[in-house]
Parts: sequence; structure tokens; C-alpha cells
Amino acid sequence: MKKAALLFIGLIISLSSFSQQITIGDNKGAVTFEEYDPKSTLVVDKNPKTRSKYPFIDVHNHQYAMGETRDNVDKLIPEMDKLNMRILVNLSGRGWTKDADKATKTLSDNVTNSKLYPGRFAVFTNVDFDSINETGWSEKAAKILEEDVKLRGAVGLKVYKNLGFSVKNTDGSLVRVDDPRIDAVWAKAGELGIPVIIHSADPASFWEPLNQFNERWLELKTHPGRKKDVTKGDFGFEEIIAQQHNIIRKHKGTKFISAHMGWFPNNLGKLDSLLTAMPNMYVEIGAVIAELGRQPRTSNKFFTKWQDRILFGKDSWVPSEYATYFRVLETEDEYFQYHKKYHAFWPMYGIGLSDDVLKKVYYKNALKIIPRLDKSGFPE
Repeated sequence: MKKAALLFIGLIISLSSFSQQITIGDNKGAVTFEEYDPKSTLVVDKNPKTRSKYPFIDVHNHQYAMGETRDNVDKLIPEMDKLNMRILVNLSGRGWTKDADKATKTLSDNVTNSKLYPGRFAVFTNVDFDSINETGWSEKAAKILEEDVKLRGAVGLKVYKNLGFSVKNTDGSLVRVDDPRIDAVWAKAGELGIPVIIHSADPASFWEPLNQFNERWLELKTHPGRKKDVTKGDFGFEEIIAQQHNIIRKHKGTKFISAHMGWFPNNLGKLDSLLTAMPNMYVEIGAVIAELGRQPRTSNKFFTKWQDRILFGKDSWVPSEYATYFRVLETEDEYFQYHKKYHAFWPMYGIGLSDDVLKKVYYKNALKIIPRLDKSGFPE
């Protein structure tokens, strides 16, 4: 009996020692975090959506080659129809070229091709900030914006995140989002009655240490260029966000749509206070549905409260990914997978918006603040 007891104790000690040898981070012969992709055994109701309940307007899309050939437009329509997308807003009207004449032609070509299917497309213009240090830039930029809207058919202005990230002054320092030289542009947008979709900063985690506590660790590992570092001259997250808010407060007559929910989809209490303080601020949901889908009850309350200030946007043109947006917004499904692991390793939950709120997010709010959109094809 004594010998058997000793053997049992020895076995327990041996197993304990073995278990202690397997530690988090030891991937020798083991599955890595990147590879780990468990299939849920949870059995719950499933209501996948490949088509939206109501026609919708995607206010955040990029179609860089829209103006190059008719085929580039023709092939969009079947995909849009499958999704129930009534209007696609191309935010990349002027493209990326620094050649002013070429950029103007790109915008004109994009608008021309957008008219091949009347009522289905809208085009926003852009501003060339790379020439901001040139004499007379403010007046010239405002004049080009006015001509783009009045003469070339643009219906809004999109500002990329290069403002605050890479546009520089003559001394090599970064140009602030609230640089006074840009005031003429913000004011002109208000005068013209067009909205400004502005992308400032990125997820706050991109500024955090790249360690086991960073929620976006996998994304930063697979996309190292997204990591920010204030010690290397980058503005801090709070700095860039504050700069954006400064211009929204200063230009009360201009409607600003803060892209990606202003990078506060993970802090809806903070976003609530911002929308309260700035009545001319709107938000769109592009690339942040993963944040909304992990807090369904809080998201539902937020959307219900701010139903007049939230617009639908997706950002990247990957038709299959819209299904996640539809399912999160429309259903009350539980524990389903997001479409990109490096954005979100957590599951989604449907927030179950009411029909009235859905209609506003899908199309009514966009029709309200973006001029010259075709209102036919949408229910009341």
C-alpha cells in the first residue's frame, strides 16, 4: 500500500512538472497564435445576411480606377445589386497623383463614368496637401474645391489620414490637422453645402507597446508599417484626434463626417460626449464593425440615441465582407466570426437595430447631408 501511494505521488509530481514545461509563448512544435482558429461548438440560431434588408448608401468607398474604363464601372453594378447597395460613394475622386492637371482629369473622368449609371454613384474630391507650403496655397485649394463641386460634379470632400501622418512643413515637422492654412478649405466646404469626410489618426492601439497586452498585436505584426511612435516624430493619438475636433468646433457651418466613428467605436461613452458637444459632427462605421459587434447592447443604445448622426460606410471594396455588417446591424445572432482575424480575434454579436434606425443608417442620413444624391429607389 505504501509503495503504491509513493508511485501515485510520483506520478502527480511528474505530470505537474510536464505541465509546467508548456508555457504561453513556447511554440516549439505547437500551434502558433496566428494559426489558432478554433471552430465553435456553440449551437445557436443563425441568420447570416448576404443582402441588406433595405437599400443602402456606402458613403466610404474607394474606386481608384472608376474613370479609366467603362468596364471598371460596369462590373460594380452586379455586385452592388447583390448587396442591395443603391449608391456607392467614391471618395477617391482625384486619385493620388501630385500632378494637379492629371488629378483634375482623374476627377472629371471619375464623375463622367459615374454617370453611366444615373443615380448609382457619387464622387467626392480631395485636396493636395503636399503643396501646402507654396505661397497662396489656401486660396488656390479653396478655389479648386469650389470648381470641383460647381463645375466638375463632386458632391463632397474626403480628407485622407496623410494629413497628420505624413504631410510636412518646410522644417520637416508634421502639418497639424488644424493648421490655419487649411481654414479656407473647411469654410468653403460649408459655404458649398458639402460634407467633409475626414480620417484622422488610427486605432489608439497602434501607439501602444507591441506586446502581449496589445489588442491589435496580430495586425501590427502582419502590417508593421501601421505602428506609430511619437519618439520618431509622430503625433500622439490624442494629439491628432484633438486637432480634428478643433476644426469641427471652429467651423460650425461645415458638416464633418468623422471616418471610422472617429476611432472611438470602442469607447461609445466618449463618442457620445463628442457628438453632444459638436452638433456638426457625424460618424460612419467603416472598418469598425468588429468593435460594435462585441458590445451589442451598448451599441444598440448608442445607435438608437444617435440615429440621425450615423452613416453606413465600409471602406475597402470586398463585397463578401459586407455580410458581417448586415448581420451585426440587423440580427440578434450570437457568437459569429468576423471576416478578418487580424482585425478581431473575438466573435461578433448582432445589435438588432430597429427598422427606423436601420433606414437612417443605411440611407436617410446620407440623403440628408450629401447633396444631389438620387432619392428614388429608397423606401420612406
